[in-house]
Amino acid sequence: MKDNKKTQKAQSKPFYSGFAAIVGRPNVGKSTMMNAMVGEKVAIVSNRPQTTRNRIMGVATQDDWQIVFLDTQGLHKPRTKLGEYMVKSVQDAMDGIDVLLTLVDVGDIGPQDRAIVEDMAARKVKKILVLNKIDTVDEAKLMAALASFSGAQYDAIVPISARTGRGMDELRKLIVSYLPLGPKYFPDDMMTDQPERVICAEIIREKALLHLRDEVPHGVGVEMMRIEKKSDTLTEIHATIYCERASHKGIIIGKQGAMLRTIGQEARADIENLLGTKINLQLWVKVREDWRNRMDDLRTLGYENT
Repeated sequence: MKDNKKTQKAQSKPFYSGFAAIVGRPNVGKSTMMNAMVGEKVAIVSNRPQTTRNRIMGVATQDDWQIVFLDTQGLHKPRTKLGEYMVKSVQDAMDGIDVLLTLVDVGDIGPQDRAIVEDMAARKVKKILVLNKIDTVDEAKLMAALASFSGAQYDAIVPISARTGRGMDELRKLIVSYLPLGPKYFPDDMMTDQPERVICAEIIREKALLHLRDEVPHGVGVEMMRIEKKSDTLTEIHATIYCERASHKGIIIGKQGAMLRTIGQEARADIENLLGTKINLQLWVKVREDWRNRMDDLRTLGYENT
C-alpha cells in the first residue's frame, strides 16, 4: 500500500513541456546553443553561414520538464530553391511554439539582426532575446549592447556564451518557467528526431564545411548510400558528396586524395562516437550541376518538403 501511495504521488507531480524555436541570422550560434542545451551534438556546427539546412529538433528532459528545441536555418534572402526551402522551414518551425528565442551575436550586431529582433517581437508568444558569444566581448561592449535593446518588446533579455556555458543555466530556467503544463512528448533518452543516417550525412557535410574554400561549401550535399551493421563492433557506411562544378570535385578530393581523407577521418571519429561502433566509412565525390535549384535533387539529398 505504501508503494502504491508513493507511485500515485509521483504521478501527480506537475510536468511542464513545450516547444522553443531558435531563430536569428546565419552564424550567430543557434546550433551551438541547442547542442549545449541538449547535452549532445544533434546539429552540425561551423563558422560558415547557412550551415543548418533542415529544421532540426533537439530534446532536453528533466524530472519535471521537457523542452523541445527547434533549431532553424539562418534567416536570409534566398537565392536558390534550397534557400527558399530553408526560409520556409523557419516559418513552419514557429507554428505552435511556446517560446521564441531570438539570437544575436553580441560582438557583431548589424542592421539585419535588429530587423530580425523587431520582426520577431511582433509574435504573440513568450519571447527571449539571447545575446550570444559574450565570451568574445568586454563588459563595456556587452553593457552597450544590452542598452541598445532596452526598448525591445521581449519578455526577457539574456546574455550567454553557448560555447563556454556561461548564462546557459539562467536561460534554461527561464525557458522552463514559460512552459505550460503538458505531456512528455518524447522518451527520456531521445535527444533528436533526426534519423541516424541523416545525422551521419550532416557530420560528413560539417567536416567538408570546415576544410573547404569559401566558394565550395554551399554547393556541397551529402547522400547516404548505405549503412550496414557488419557486427556488434563494426558498421560500414557508404556516402556520396555532391558538388555543383567539376572544378569543385578536384578541390574536395584534394592532392592525391588528401582532402577527402581528412574529411573522412574527422567524420569517422564523430560518427563512431555517435553510433558507439567502429566505422568503415567509404566516401565518393560526384558532380551534380545546379542541384540546389533542382527539386528532385533536393529531395534526394534529404530536403523533403520542397
